[in-house]
Amino acid sequence: MSTPTTPTPRDRPGPDGTDRAPWAAAAAAPSAGTPNTLQPTDTLRPPGAVPGAPRSRRRRRSARGGWKHLAALAACAFALFPLVYALSASLSASGSLLGSNQLFSDVTGANYTNLLTDPQNPYLTWFGNSMFVSVTTAVGTVLMGAAAAYAFSRFRFRSRKGGLLALLVIQMFPQLLAFVAIFLLLFAISEVYPFMGLNSRLGLVAVYLGGALGANTFLMYGFFNTIPKDLDEAASIDGASHAQIYWTMILPLVTPILVVVGMLSFITSFSDFLLAQIVLQDPGQYTLAVGLYQFVAVQFGENWGVFTAGAILAAVPVVAMFLFLQRFIVSGLTGGAVKG
Repeated sequence: MSTPTTPTPRDRPGPDGTDRAPWAAAAAAPSAGTPNTLQPTDTLRPPGAVPGAPRSRRRRRSARGGWKHLAALAACAFALFPLVYALSASLSASGSLLGSNQLFSDVTGANYTNLLTDPQNPYLTWFGNSMFVSVTTAVGTVLMGAAAAYAFSRFRFRSRKGGLLALLVIQMFPQLLAFVAIFLLLFAISEVYPFMGLNSRLGLVAVYLGGALGANTFLMYGFFNTIPKDLDEAASIDGASHAQIYWTMILPLVTPILVVVGMLSFITSFSDFLLAQIVLQDPGQYTLAVGLYQFVAVQFGENWGVFTAGAILAAVPVVAMFLFLQRFIVSGLTGGAVKG
């Protein structure tokens, strides 16, 4: 009695009832002249790949994006040329801008020496005044703007929408339109409080704070809305007051926008000329922008070499601030763009 055997996959019939053995045997048997093992290159290269294709694709991408690199280089050259020209003029002994057409033709440090040692034009005093005004304005703007933005974002009160609309409308008008009113107001204040009136640094700080409150409050308001209110409610349940929530929870979470607002306020007040020229009248109270103007304000007596030397030194704190706080700039400017 014979034992039945189980048909192998090669002996089983196909779906249509035909014998699978012929094509199965043909598929299993290697073709003539072809080894039964794969080459290493066949295991690494995907089916249908062409040798050298990734390199050719990289070349095509480089060719398509080459104009972008050229445009970036042109933009960098356009932005850096004034800085290089000013640096060359500050190191030139001629004292004029025309002598700097040939960049770094003669290099000397006499302009920097004259700038720092001239008793009639105390550059270091002007630098200290600018730092005082700018730092005080930046800190005051951050504190006032953050408090106003927190109130608009977290509290619900009458004329809340009207206040936001008023801030939006007020920031559309530049502060320079009211310089006559500012002069008359500070003149009247100086008769009662001389330390806050004309020719006072605190008076100039007050003017800057009044002009920066609207735009910065509206900018912070969008960022405060991205902080969930559930945090405030959880802290209130634990017994925290509004002051504790504001100082210990909210402000650390909105650090990027605080840094951005402070930096923008610092740069604006540090480089302002017109309002500082109106408010400050004593050379000992001048800021850098007003003081440096004295080097080129006299007709036929302009000293552009010393002026550019002072401008180069004045740019150092601003550049250092950008480099130190650059990680907060993008997140601070874009964080409040979408309401959470």
